[in-house]
Amino acid sequence: MKYRRLGRTGLMVSEIGFGGEWLPGKTDEEAGLFFDKATAYGINILDCWMSDPEVRSLIGRSLRDRRDKWIIQGHIGPTWQNGQYVRTRDMSVVVPAFEDLLKRLETDYIDLGMIHYVDTDEDWDTIINGPFIEYVRDLKARGVIRYVGASSHNAKVAKRIIMSGEVDMLMFAINPSFDLMPTKHLDDLLASDHFVDKLAGIHPDRVELYKLCEQMDIGITVMKPFAAGRLFKAEASPFSVAMTPIQCLHYALTRPGVASVMTGFGEPAHIDEAVHYEEASEEEKDFTKVLASSEYQADTHKCMYCNHCLPCPKAIDIAMVNKFYDMAVMQAHVPDTVREHYRALTANASDCIACGGCEKRCPFGVPVVSRMKAARELFG
Repeated sequence: MKYRRLGRTGLMVSEIGFGGEWLPGKTDEEAGLFFDKATAYGINILDCWMSDPEVRSLIGRSLRDRRDKWIIQGHIGPTWQNGQYVRTRDMSVVVPAFEDLLKRLETDYIDLGMIHYVDTDEDWDTIINGPFIEYVRDLKARGVIRYVGASSHNAKVAKRIIMSGEVDMLMFAINPSFDLMPTKHLDDLLASDHFVDKLAGIHPDRVELYKLCEQMDIGITVMKPFAAGRLFKAEASPFSVAMTPIQCLHYALTRPGVASVMTGFGEPAHIDEAVHYEEASEEEKDFTKVLASSEYQADTHKCMYCNHCLPCPKAIDIAMVNKFYDMAVMQAHVPDTVREHYRALTANASDCIACGGCEKRCPFGVPVVSRMKAARELFG
């Protein structure tokens, strides 16, 4: 495993990180296999944004006796209310939720205290001008968090966060479908003489963010490197060609300022596949040959299954409904397994009341209400 300096924090983090969002539903034994394998490979950074108390406790038990081997990104702001994830700035809920994170992870400190999911100017104004930032500063002053970070999907807002001087690092959504400007053909864009600076053809807001991170020594950890797996399938990719996990990892790791990619592992074999990056050939890593000459449409308004749209007043697991819907429509006939998994949901698209609150919270502009209607029509 290769390690990179996470900007001015000085922490040396593994290029391949551990995104924990696939842990829900795993047993202690299954989770132990993930952490045993990851630790053996030298993976040393974990992101825990999940507010589900069962998942937090599962991670805590898995890290028991090896806490000192892991750098934890622990988020401040995600809470668990009425059985659902809720992002909030209400300190009466935020504080006990973060204390719960410490307790369930069985630790008295978090290496990277993350201001969770800031995508609008209004939200940042609330944070920076109120008790939220005071709480974060106090946590750092007491050593409960070693460094302050923030997570965002919005380049403009991320720039404001960095310019405030409050954070030491950034978690940001990076993959080629988010970065590249819509264009009919990418031949010239991706030619070696154009792409040498790693910023050619990237959206100007994101270029400015990457440059700012380099200038201010703000290290980046990456989320959404595979666009929720969409980049692995030609029929789902905005490029109409399939990329490999190695190519996606290489894209993210060659962006300015990036130190580690938080990779989702659905099964232990996925760890092997990701860590293969460290010994992959240049030919295996080369993403330009895949993207060259492809037709590209901006990858927006597509569900990333992150559940930042919650809470839902009808307790619908929106990400799961969307995932089953996407799995179904990519095939000629709805697989019985997908249909049964959908029907097993406690609440599904048929329960949607079209309130639209989910659409206001979605960082990717997904038309959730219309997708719920489509799912309802597809599954019955």
